[in-house]
Order: sequence, then C-alpha cells, then structure tokens
Amino acid sequence: SVCSKPPEVLFATINVVKTVYDVGEEIEYTCRPGFVPNNGQRKYTCQPTGKWPLNTLLCLPVTCPPPPLSEFGVLSYRHVKPGNISYYMDTIIFECVPPLALIGNETATCQANGTWSSIPECRAVTCPAPSGIENGFLNFAVRRTYHYNETVSFSCQSRYVLEGPKHSRCEKTGNWSTKPTCKEPCKMPVKKAVVLYEGEKKRVQSDLKEGILHGETVSFFCKNKEKSCAYTVPVQCVDGNLTLPACFKGMSQANFKTDPSDMKPCEDHE
Repeated sequence: SVCSKPPEVLFATINVVKTVYDVGEEIEYTCRPGFVPNNGQRKYTCQPTGKWPLNTLLCLPVTCPPPPLSEFGVLSYRHVKPGNISYYMDTIIFECVPPLALIGNETATCQANGTWSSIPECRAVTCPAPSGIENGFLNFAVRRTYHYNETVSFSCQSRYVLEGPKHSRCEKTGNWSTKPTCKEPCKMPVKKAVVLYEGEKKRVQSDLKEGILHGETVSFFCKNKEKSCAYTVPVQCVDGNLTLPACFKGMSQANFKTDPSDMKPCEDHE
C-alpha cells in the first residue's frame, strides 16, 4: 500500500521527493540555509495506515546578536525593520559620530551562520587646506585643515563664468571633491559689425566692447547674394573662444552697399 504526500514544513526540503511513497519508507527534512530546526523530529516513517506521524518540526530563522561595537560609542547602528531582534537576511545601517568618517560598508546583513556580513570602522579623516582655482577664488575659507564632510565654496572673477559644482567637499579619501572651473569671456573677433545679441541688434564697437560671457550666443548677419537677403548664424562663446562664421564678411563698403543687418531676412535659408 502507499502513503499520502508528506506534510510540508515551511523553509524545509525533503531528501527524497516523490509523488508516491511506500509504507515503511523513511524521509528526512532539512532546514534551508538561514533557518534552524527546533527540537522537533527530522526523520519520519510512513505508517501501515498510509499516514505520516504528526510532524513536530519547525524551521526557524537564524538570529544574529547585536553587532559588537567596541569603538567607545562612536559607531552606532539602526534596524531597517522594526523590532530589536535581527533575523536571517535582516539589514542594519551603521553611522559614525561626526566628524568621523565611516570606512567600510554602511550596511550589514544577518547571515545564515548567525554573524553579520561586515562591520565598518569610524576614522578621523582630514583634508589639507583647499587651494584656489584659476581666475577664481575661495569664499571666506580659512587656511586650515578640514574634517570629513566639511565644504568650501568658490566664485569666479568678474565676467568669468563658474562651471561645475560651486562647493567642494572633504571626502573619506582625505581629498577634496571636484572643484569648479572659471570659463573666460570672449572678445568680439571683429572691430565693426551689427550683430544680434539677446534678441536685439547691437553694435560691436559700442554695445559689445566688453565682449560676451562664456555660454552666451551672438548671431552674425550673412548675405545671400542670389536672393539679396540676409540670414543669421549663431556662434557660442566657449571659454574665451568665439569663431566668426565663414560667410561673414564684416562692414566693408567695398563689398556691398548695404550691411547685411539692414537687408531683408531670407525666408527659407538653409
């Protein structure tokens, strides 16, 4: 005669998995990794009645003791889940008392063997006095060493444009994070011309004596001789470099009677 299917035990596997078991056949339960058996029986024999004995086995999750914190109270942790008991696969998050830096993993996981995956350490980290940047300066920074996570900020000299993060941070490595750079303004590469700047016609020789700033755009007027009309070509200032468009001829009476900026705009210039 045959036996019914053996009872399932949560978080356990059976050594011989079959659809039909014979009377007298023995099976053994094993708890999965991360789970430990209670004092219940692990081996069971199929009875002549075709039934299995009452199953007393429970597979309980492994627990991890609180992590050892020997560092004079400078390292603390908090549970991700509520409750104070840590079970298999539970996670905790470590923190250091400022200004100490956390070296190692910020999180630890309760492992199948009942220990924590890793415990970080808290270390005093300092960065050297920060240096300035080209064509710019540090804002109100004192010449001293700085602690981990302290920041300084930068500004640029007049008409220079700051690119990148305004603040630099003292990092775990003892180095400063990326500093910004100061991008140069552009002088106008032509002595006389009418150009489009911020949507308005401007005279280079009077309105744009100072040039334009990094990232700004100015449009030059170019002539389409066949159609006797003018079109504009935008050029951007990139860190002090501004390139005249090839079609631009400048204000020379010899070239043409009318400056392109006074001609009618081309409707469909490609």
